[in-house]
Amino acid sequence: MKKTPLLTTILFLPLLALLVIAWPALAQTEGRVVTSQATYDSLSEALAQAKEGETIELYGGVYEGPLVLDRSVELVGYDWPVIDGGGRDTVVQITSPDVTLRGFVIRNSGDSLAEENSGVAVEAPRVVIEGNRLEDTLFGIYLREADGSTIRDNEITSMDLEVPRRGDPVRVWFSNDVLIEGNKINKGRDVVLWYSERLTIRDNEVSDGRYGLHFMYCDDATIKNNLLMHNSVGSFLMYSRRLHLMGNTIAYNRGPSGFGVGMKDLDDAVVENNLFLDNRIGAHLDNSPREINSVGLFEGNVFAFNDIGVNLMPSVRHNQFVNNSFVDNEQQVGIAGGGGRSDDNVWTVDRQGNYWSDYVGYDGNADGLGDVPYRSEKLFENLADQDSSLRLFLYSPVEQAIDFAARAVPFVKPQPKMMDEAPLMEPVMPTGLPKVPESGRQEMWITSLALLLFATLLFGLGSFRLSQIWKKGRKRGVKDSTAAVPFSHNQG
Repeated sequence: MKKTPLLTTILFLPLLALLVIAWPALAQTEGRVVTSQATYDSLSEALAQAKEGETIELYGGVYEGPLVLDRSVELVGYDWPVIDGGGRDTVVQITSPDVTLRGFVIRNSGDSLAEENSGVAVEAPRVVIEGNRLEDTLFGIYLREADGSTIRDNEITSMDLEVPRRGDPVRVWFSNDVLIEGNKINKGRDVVLWYSERLTIRDNEVSDGRYGLHFMYCDDATIKNNLLMHNSVGSFLMYSRRLHLMGNTIAYNRGPSGFGVGMKDLDDAVVENNLFLDNRIGAHLDNSPREINSVGLFEGNVFAFNDIGVNLMPSVRHNQFVNNSFVDNEQQVGIAGGGGRSDDNVWTVDRQGNYWSDYVGYDGNADGLGDVPYRSEKLFENLADQDSSLRLFLYSPVEQAIDFAARAVPFVKPQPKMMDEAPLMEPVMPTGLPKVPESGRQEMWITSLALLLFATLLFGLGSFRLSQIWKKGRKRGVKDSTAAVPFSHNQG
C-alpha cells in the first residue's frame, strides 16, 4: 500500500486550517452588482445609488441581510445569489410600492413568532415576489396592506420545527386583489388568507403542513387548480362570501380532523370539478351557508376513497349537490352527532342527481338515471355518526349483523339521512386536474406492501406455532393412544 509522504501531510494541514478559518468570509463574498448606471462591488452601495424604477442585477454571491428595499426598484438575481439573514429578524423588508424581487435564495430569518420574523415582509402595494427559493425562514412571504401584489413561482420550505411553532409560509393580511400562483410550499404551518378581498389562488402545491389554505373574512376569492395534499386539513374556508373552489386536487389530508375542505359560516360558495381523494372527510360543512337566502353549490366533484365523502353538521341546510360522484367512500354521507335527516339540502337538481358507487338500483329506460332513488339508510352508519369510535368495526361481522338486522326487522330500520331521486348510473370525472405526484402513489404502494408483508409474517409465525402445537399434541396422542383415543382401526 502506497504511503502519503510526510512532507505532503505537513504542507497540507496548514492549508486546510487556513481554508476552515477563511470559509465564513468566503461564504459572505458578494458577486457582481450591475445597474444601468454602473457596476458595483456591493449591493448596499447599488441600492444607495439606485433611482426609482431602476433594475439592479446580481450575479451570484452571498449578501448579508437584513435588507430593506425602500424605493421602487427591480432586484433580479442570476445564478441564484443568496440573501442570508444570519438567523435574525426579517431577511428582506419591502416598504416601497412597485418593487420586484426575482431569482434569489432567501434564507435564515430569525425564529421569533412574536416578531413575525419572515423571509420577505411586504408593507406596500403592487409588489412582485417571483421565482425565489425561501429556505429556513419562520414566516415565508408576508403581505401586510399590500394591495395588488403577486406571489408567483416561489419554492418555500419553513424551518424544521414542530408544526405549531412554525410560521406561515404565506400570509396575506388586509391585502386586496392579490395573486398567488405557481408556488411550491412544503412543511409550513398554514397558508393564511385573512381580511382580504378578490384573491386569486391558483396552480400552487401545498403539502405537509397544518391547513393547506386557511381563509377567514375573505370575499370573492377564486381557488383554482391547486394540489393540496398530506396536510392536516387541505383547506379551511371560514366567515366569507362567494368563494369559488374549482379544479383542485385535494388528497391524503389525514390529520386529527382530516378535512379535504372544511366550510364554516360560508355563504354562496361554489365547489365544482374538484377531486377529494383519500381524506378522512372529503367536505365538512358547519353552518354553511349561514344566511337564510344563501345557497351552497357542489357540482361535478369526485369524492373517492375518503372515510366520509361529505359530512354535515345537523343544522346545515340550503346546499345543492348535483353531478357529483361518490366512489367507494367508507361512508358516502355523514351527519355529525347523529342528527338524523338532511332534508333541507338538495341532492337532485332539475331531475339530475349524483353517482353513488353503492347504488343497487337499475336503469330500465337507459337514460343514464336510476329508476329508483338512492337512499342513505344504514343503521350502522347512523350509530357511527353518533359515536365515531364505532368506526373501528367497519367491514367487520358486527357491521354486517347490525345492517342485516335493520333490513330484516322493519321497526329497527332508520329513516334515510338523505335521498337522491335521480342517481347517475355512471361516474363523472373532471378533466385537467392537478396530478398527484408519482411519489405519493409509490408511498401508498410501499405502505400497502409493507402491511401485506407484515400480515404474511404474522400468518407464517402463527402457522408455524400452530404446527408446533399440533405436532406436540400428535406425539402426546401417540404415547397415550391406548388410553386416550376411543377410536381405532378395528372399529367401524
